[in-house]
Amino acid sequence: MGKTVTRVTKVVQTQVLMNGTRRVGRIISSLLNAINYLVRDKSGLFGLTIVVATGVIALTIHMWPLPNPDAMDYTPFLSPGGEHLFGTDRYGRDVLSRVLWGARVSISVGLAAAFSASLIGTIIGMIAGTYGGLVDTVVSRIIEIFMMIPTFFLALLIAVIMRPNVYNLIFVVAVTSWPTVARVIRAQVLSLKERLYVEVSQAFGASKRFIMVKHIMPAIVPLTLSYTVLLVSNAMLLEAGLSYLGLGDPNYPSWGRMIYEGQQLIFRAYWISLFPGLFLTINVLGWNFLGDALTRYLNPRRRAY
Repeated sequence: MGKTVTRVTKVVQTQVLMNGTRRVGRIISSLLNAINYLVRDKSGLFGLTIVVATGVIALTIHMWPLPNPDAMDYTPFLSPGGEHLFGTDRYGRDVLSRVLWGARVSISVGLAAAFSASLIGTIIGMIAGTYGGLVDTVVSRIIEIFMMIPTFFLALLIAVIMRPNVYNLIFVVAVTSWPTVARVIRAQVLSLKERLYVEVSQAFGASKRFIMVKHIMPAIVPLTLSYTVLLVSNAMLLEAGLSYLGLGDPNYPSWGRMIYEGQQLIFRAYWISLFPGLFLTINVLGWNFLGDALTRYLNPRRRAY
């Protein structure tokens, strides 16, 4: 009896291991297919290149032989070139060092805020679309109230009330960005509820929670992923706007803050605002191009090979 149980246990473990291996293999295959499509798509390749390059800079900037971004050790208003490729600002700080360190702040805030907003919006949109009735009505009214208020002014109001730091900045951007995701996910869920396999599950007595987790959630993951990527650029712009107004974290260099510091000196030292503005623009374009290409890949009807 003991040997039989041992054999059955081994068979089950082997089957579980094989299933897990197949699942990992499918995930790796899907990732490789996505990367292959993005590389062949011109705008997708541009976006992927910008995102990867900026991500590498943000992760490894502490290992680069650059001056301390806050060190006031140099002559103010040095023109770009020579020892200081991007020049120096009014306080004698190296602009190149500050711009590259600012990539870490912008990407961190953008990714964290976009992920948080997508998570909140997806959960709320799924609940509203799946349960319908009073729940859907209440959630829809809340979404409409949020969307009636201009996003930037709402973020500005919350940021003024809260203490300016990176974590509060992420919270502000996430809170003001989730309604768009929630509205799109709700509409997608309402469409999925009309599918035949969902109606069959309902006919067999499946609960709404089961349908939401088993049928609806896997179907909206691609949509959520593409919206998360697109939200990163919006979050970066919102962070830059708040930092420009002095509501960012003063302890870290930020592209928005640098643009503000150089605007009054634009005719004397244009480089103080020019380089952070260029980096912000290029990164926003990169995330938008990547998000559009990812949307095309996840929607086979929009693919163009």
